[in-house]
Amino acid sequence: TTKMTNREEAEIQVSELDLLSSMFPYEEEFIVTDQLAVAELKHYAENESAEMPSSKVQFILNVKPDISNNSMVEFSMSCSLPFKYPAVLPEITVRSSLLSRSQQIHLNSDLKTYLMENSSGEPCMLSAREWVKDHAAAYIDRELSSSSVTTSDATQSEDITFTRLWIYSHHIYNKQKRKNIIDWAKELSLSGFCMPGKPGVVCVEGLQSNCEEFWPRVRRLTWKRILIRHREDISLEGGGHTEIQNQRKFSTLEEKCFDAHGARGNHMDLGQLYHFLEEKGCADIFQMYFGVEGH
Repeated sequence: TTKMTNREEAEIQVSELDLLSSMFPYEEEFIVTDQLAVAELKHYAENESAEMPSSKVQFILNVKPDISNNSMVEFSMSCSLPFKYPAVLPEITVRSSLLSRSQQIHLNSDLKTYLMENSSGEPCMLSAREWVKDHAAAYIDRELSSSSVTTSDATQSEDITFTRLWIYSHHIYNKQKRKNIIDWAKELSLSGFCMPGKPGVVCVEGLQSNCEEFWPRVRRLTWKRILIRHREDISLEGGGHTEIQNQRKFSTLEEKCFDAHGARGNHMDLGQLYHFLEEKGCADIFQMYFGVEGH
């Protein structure tokens, strides 16, 4: 991949800030703490002759996690975008009045690991926010339980997380790659779908350990750009076969082509993709992939 220029990075930051302010229009969700820095950044992105901005853009995203019993919990993400973002990771500190200091350190370190593994030079504020929304609440009582868990319990519980990975690629045309994706998914008992063309979308679901085996294999193939756009982890109580089957939204892994058009017959009809996801109860994923509401 060619290195981005500072101006391209600035343009990406500006469009990501626009996206955040349109998705989270209320002050209590998204607050830019230094408007001047944003104005400088926009000026720099639009004017060839402008100087590099003197200060980094900083803002706060407040997140209420999806948990029924803790409607009062709120996590605040203090974010700062380095000038080289998205080529380098954003600086994010997640805080909550309910986290002890060590829980907060643990949470922030896991978030950073997640971004290092999944963002690869892409704008990642939405996926960071999504990760906090899905995972942060689990850190509040993490320590109370972890000290009392014996190792045998711990290894047992790891086997029964059901995972769904939503992978995004710049394009998928290569027949061998498409065959690999389907063969590996079968081998690892993963269901889902693969949409070849441009962009390429792959969804796999199944046991966490199998998804974690699948992703490095796929990532090792040569790609112009590939990343995990979103990840869902669901803990299963018993983890039996029936429970795993009940979580699946797809029965097998199949290739889905939606009325290709374009010079190479390669641009998929995203409207049809949206309806397909909607039928499977995954319509909200569309916005994560494409930053727009489907229709």
